[in-house]
Amino acid sequence: MKVLTERDGSIVTITVNRPEARNAVDRETAAALAEAFREFERDDELRVAVLTGAGGHFSAGADLKAMARGEMPRMEEDGDSPLGPIRMRLRKPVIAAVAGYAVAGGMALALWCDLRVVERTANFGMPDRKVGVPIVGGVTVALPRLIGLSHAMDIILTGRMVDGAESYRMGLANRLVDEGAALTEAQGLAHELASLPWDCLVNDRQSLLENQDLDREFGELNEFRRGQRLFGDGEMRAGTTAFANRSND
Repeated sequence: MKVLTERDGSIVTITVNRPEARNAVDRETAAALAEAFREFERDDELRVAVLTGAGGHFSAGADLKAMARGEMPRMEEDGDSPLGPIRMRLRKPVIAAVAGYAVAGGMALALWCDLRVVERTANFGMPDRKVGVPIVGGVTVALPRLIGLSHAMDIILTGRMVDGAESYRMGLANRLVDEGAALTEAQGLAHELASLPWDCLVNDRQSLLENQDLDREFGELNEFRRGQRLFGDGEMRAGTTAFANRSND
């Protein structure tokens, strides 16, 4: 199977399973990835997903060899992205566990995730520049929002590789870990998120995402309205009561 899923309580690990191709994404893999994330979104018992690749690499992006054979990715404007789930707006967080290459469309998949746990020896980059393949995976939108226009221009225009340490300095990586540790660390972080008061986490995550497209005044109002709906609910009462009891000990 080109995409594997493994459940562990309230988290699921979704793995691109084409190690012989450095987990390059062909049309079949893209469709399987999209379906795996649709299933994650539908399942209320699952709270956090981890996206990774088999065999020591996250993903080398779109399968250029398949394209050279005439096997083109899905290129319609609506529905799934050429890389599968990138157009999806999930209500639950996804964490990328990045080892080896996360380049071109693989970088696009990592950017689509909420958080990135990155090994020091990992490499991000957009080598599409060097083979004449245009960007269609949302990188020109997501990358400057994460690391700023200047850094994004550098990566996209030159096609150069950015290792784990540099990606962390830029703000592309959220956690920097030793080689071989990304998946375990990402799964641990996923369990940590899944254990937190859930309605509040989902609400604040959605506020963050929505407010990227709003100016400050409307963003603050949107945040307030979202938070107002949860203020004083059972989850909040339980948390504040537990805090007060600990403080009185």
